[in-house]
Amino acid sequence: MHHAKLTLDPAFKVAPVHRRTFGTFVEHLGRCVYTGIYEPGHPTADEDGFRRDVLDLTRELGVSTVRYPGGNFVSGYRWEDGVGPVAERPRRLDLAWHSTETNEVGVDEFVRWCRRAGVEPMMAVNLGTRGIAEALDLLEYCNHPSGTALSDQRIANGAKEPHGIRMWCLGNELDGPWQTGHKTAREYGRLAAETARAMRMVDPGLELVACGSSSSSMPTFGSWEAEVLEETYDLVDHISCHAYYQEKDGDLGSFLACSTDMDYFIASVVATADHVGARLKSRKKINISFDEWNVWYQSRFHDTGTPEDWPVAPPLLEDQYHLADAVAFGGLLISLLRNSDRVTAASLAQLVNVIAPIMTEPGGRAWRQTTFHPFAQASRYAAGDVLRVEPVAPAYETKAYGEVPLMDAVATHDGESTTLFAVNRSADTPMSLEIDTRALGGVRIVEATTLTDPDVYARNTADDPGRIAPRPNPDVEHDPARVLLPPVSWNVIRLG
Repeated sequence: MHHAKLTLDPAFKVAPVHRRTFGTFVEHLGRCVYTGIYEPGHPTADEDGFRRDVLDLTRELGVSTVRYPGGNFVSGYRWEDGVGPVAERPRRLDLAWHSTETNEVGVDEFVRWCRRAGVEPMMAVNLGTRGIAEALDLLEYCNHPSGTALSDQRIANGAKEPHGIRMWCLGNELDGPWQTGHKTAREYGRLAAETARAMRMVDPGLELVACGSSSSSMPTFGSWEAEVLEETYDLVDHISCHAYYQEKDGDLGSFLACSTDMDYFIASVVATADHVGARLKSRKKINISFDEWNVWYQSRFHDTGTPEDWPVAPPLLEDQYHLADAVAFGGLLISLLRNSDRVTAASLAQLVNVIAPIMTEPGGRAWRQTTFHPFAQASRYAAGDVLRVEPVAPAYETKAYGEVPLMDAVATHDGESTTLFAVNRSADTPMSLEIDTRALGGVRIVEATTLTDPDVYARNTADDPGRIAPRPNPDVEHDPARVLLPPVSWNVIRLG
């Protein structure tokens, strides 16, 4: 058995818990929209064709914001195609995912869905094949009350009240050569700056996100952020980060430690942003919107090739997650919370079917993947302030990241209760965790749950949707507070 210790102290504050940390992402990709959130004729469909079973699971997941409509899709998207009478909407080729887009769902439908799900919409504008004028048109359509051509068009389309969208992404992954309208950092930075300036003429209070690197492995990483922020620093509030992880070549140890790379990514972007701010003699701080993150087995996608036809909503990127994926995923959540002083928004990519915590059958069932549970628990129990914890734990050697602690953890405290989130990365050995709670005064463990299984590659399926789920941890002691963390496990320990 391994042994670890950590101290919980409400004085060790990092930053407030940001509700936007628990955002997700809905892109017109595969079955995320069609037979995901939207399926007229489904037994649970409401009057607008939205699946009520998916709405219920979205609320249970605890989603705060949803980024839309892409992703790579947005760089070829004409938003006008998705408004007005559905029968009159054009079908278009989507170059990003080699599909046919029917435009049955557009901005008005998406905002109605958000209202029913109780989430905040986060809109991306197309700066790949379009530019300033189209972004301004979409902003006017969405947010202007009335009395102009586009705001009156929205009203005529059934949305009397403005959509009131506050957070806007200025394009998507334009550093990537796969992106329709790929640009250099200087080209993108100038376009993003002029678009931001014009959008702020309409509404100075918007929150704007500039595109950062699509991966820390990009050859332009670092220089891209610096050049983009040199153009946009005083005009945007956030710069984006995107990161995906997968187990490679059976290297489970490195995979379970992938949050080490996320921490590095965040620290590097913060350092670059602050360097640009210092050069510009600005006291403003640029925060991070980590608006794409997840476990994604990209090698499987690249091995499938491109279909010869242009299908409508084909199954794409439908990874089936196992326990080890969920534990690595939990480590990424810990990293996002730990960095809440600068990561003020995040979007899990994506919500339904496409590398998602929720899966559906067309016309049939919906169920929770293993990754659903760490997200739902973190969203439910992370409250108040994030506390920095410094576990004292054994380390192990990884091929990808060198020496890494066997345990990772973060905590939150809201004045009345404290919640500790912890992962045991050991593949085969339990860990006895002793928690020093003296600074909290008279608290005890009120609940401890664990997500684990003897088979680290066990999955949830439509036929067995509860195989991997949080269950009460029976190995709890109270004086001192001690919990036994099984191998390859995600753990939530609540004190009060």
